[in-house]
Amino acid sequence: MRRKLAAGNWKMNGTGAALNELEALRTACPAPSVDILICPPATLLDRATRVVAGSGIAIGGQDCHAATSGAHTGDLSADMLLDAGASTVILGHSERREDHAEQNEDIRAKARAAMDAGLKAIICVGESLEQREAANTLDIIGGQMSGSIPDQSTGENLIVAYEPIWAIGTGKVPTLDEIGEVHDFIRARLERRFGEGVGRSVRLLYGGSVKPGNAADIFAVSNVDGALVGGASLKAADFAGIIDALQEA
Repeated sequence: MRRKLAAGNWKMNGTGAALNELEALRTACPAPSVDILICPPATLLDRATRVVAGSGIAIGGQDCHAATSGAHTGDLSADMLLDAGASTVILGHSERREDHAEQNEDIRAKARAAMDAGLKAIICVGESLEQREAANTLDIIGGQMSGSIPDQSTGENLIVAYEPIWAIGTGKVPTLDEIGEVHDFIRARLERRFGEGVGRSVRLLYGGSVKPGNAADIFAVSNVDGALVGGASLKAADFAGIIDALQEA
């Protein structure tokens, strides 16, 4: 059985005061039956790790460089994230692909570095509204998976997050059938590439305007093993509602 995962991506939000929300989340979820991950800004990684020590909450990074060290001002290596207490790193988020022109091969190199360092990689895939309307969604997702996911991937070091770009932070959510179609497609592609054992063990997350009010319906969809949550993860009360829905799924 794949263990369910609620992952929160704080993006470029949060100073030290935001750790109060992390403490509140720890209080709200004292003995979770699902995995909980918070990916705060890099400036909070070490402090966040100390806040959640001994709880069921893990801490992750939002990106890493493909190199282990070197002249890369402003970047962080996978080893640095691990040293700061991270267990996981988000890679290939649509905002990185768009704002930093990251290509599939860049994400694949970063994922290799993360896995080599001992981190789990959450690799994000997703289509734009134009691609969705042109009925190109599965072709886009398939290409992103082929280009971004490294050959060394296993159910232990890889998580795939489907985030339709047009649903991130917009309040728009695909229909449950549309979510199911993409997640079933991702599962089938993983099984075909890595074999049934590995393909069935990789967790698949849905991301894109997930809230306490719609989480239960999304978690009931085939091959949805949890969520990668943006804005709703910034407040403990909101994220705890999503975690509760996942625990009941």
